[in-house]
Amino acid sequence: MNSHEAAPGRAAVVCGVGAALPDTVVSNAQLCTTLDSTDEWIRTRTGIGSRHIAGPDISTQDLAVDAARRALLCAHDVRPDAVLVATTTPDHRCPATAPAVAARLDLTGIPALDLAAGCTGFLYALATAAGFIASGQADTVLVIGADRLSTLPGRGDRSTVPLFGDGAGVMVLRAGPATAPGALGPVVLGSDGTGGDLIKAGHQTPLQMSGSEVFRHAVHRMSAASVQAARAAQWRLDDVDRLVAHQANARITAFAARQLGIPEHRQVHNIADVGNTGAASIPLLLAQAAADGRIKAGHRVLLTAFGAGLTWGATTLIWPELAPLPSTATTESVREGATL
Repeated sequence: MNSHEAAPGRAAVVCGVGAALPDTVVSNAQLCTTLDSTDEWIRTRTGIGSRHIAGPDISTQDLAVDAARRALLCAHDVRPDAVLVATTTPDHRCPATAPAVAARLDLTGIPALDLAAGCTGFLYALATAAGFIASGQADTVLVIGADRLSTLPGRGDRSTVPLFGDGAGVMVLRAGPATAPGALGPVVLGSDGTGGDLIKAGHQTPLQMSGSEVFRHAVHRMSAASVQAARAAQWRLDDVDRLVAHQANARITAFAARQLGIPEHRQVHNIADVGNTGAASIPLLLAQAAADGRIKAGHRVLLTAFGAGLTWGATTLIWPELAPLPSTATTESVREGATL
C-alpha cells in the first residue's frame, strides 16, 4: 500500500455515491403465487410491496461493480487507494469479493477486503475506511455494500422470503478536514454474540430468524446507537434533518424513529420498493434519496443499522454538494452502456 501523510483533524469526507439494482422486480402478488401469503399480509407486517431479484447470471460482484462505477463518476473519477466490500453473500467462501471488484475497476494493486457484519456491515466498513484515512494509510477509499439476500431464505417460508431483495450501494470517501460538509462524525459500533442464533444461516441451511426478538433488539440497539452518535457529534436529535435507518422492516424503523422523536417527514425510506438489501441498504437509500432530492446539501443526516451477529451501529454527517445523480440504474442498463 502506498503511504499517505496523516494529519491532525484528518477526516473521511463523502465525495460520491452510487447504487445498482437487478432488473427483475418481483411484486408481492407474484411472490404469493408460490408462497402461502397475501400482498396485504406482507405489506402490513413489513411495509414491503416489491423487491429486485438478481438472476443466476448476476453475482454480488456484478452489483458491486455497477454501483461503484456510478459512485466514482459522481466523485469525478477519483482513483481509490483501497476498496472495502461489506457483504453477507460473497460470491465464494474463498477468495474474497473485494479483490475481484477492484480488478474489474482497473484498481489492481491496492488493498481490497471484505467485511462481514450482517446488515450493519456498511457502517463497519465506513469506520474501517475512516481509520485508513485518519491514519494516512489512504487518501480515498471506495466503500461498497452489496448483497444478494434473496438467496438466503428457505423456499416457502413466508416469514423470511418476502423480506429480502438484492442490490448494491457505494460511498466514496476522501481525506479532508473534519469541518468539511460530508465529513463523517464518530461511528458508534457494537455487537452481542450471545444473540447470534436470532438471525442465522448455515452453509447448507436456509436463513432462520426469531422475528419478535429481532424486532425488540433492533429497535433498542438502533435507537441507543443513534443517541450515542448524535451526542458524539454534539447534535441534539432535534437537529437531525434526515434519519436513514437500515431498511429491515418498516415497523422496526417506525418504532425506532418514535423512540428518537424523529417525525415521519424527517425520515427517508425505500423498503416498499426494494425490501431488505442487507449491507447495501443504507448506501442504496442514500444514493436514491440524493438523486430524487429527499436528501439535500446541508441536511444533517443520521445513519443507523442493526444486523445479524448481533451487530449495530450509527454515525452522522452533514450532506455535501455532490455531482448530479441519476436515478438508480439496474445492472442490465449499466452493462449496456447507458448514460450515467
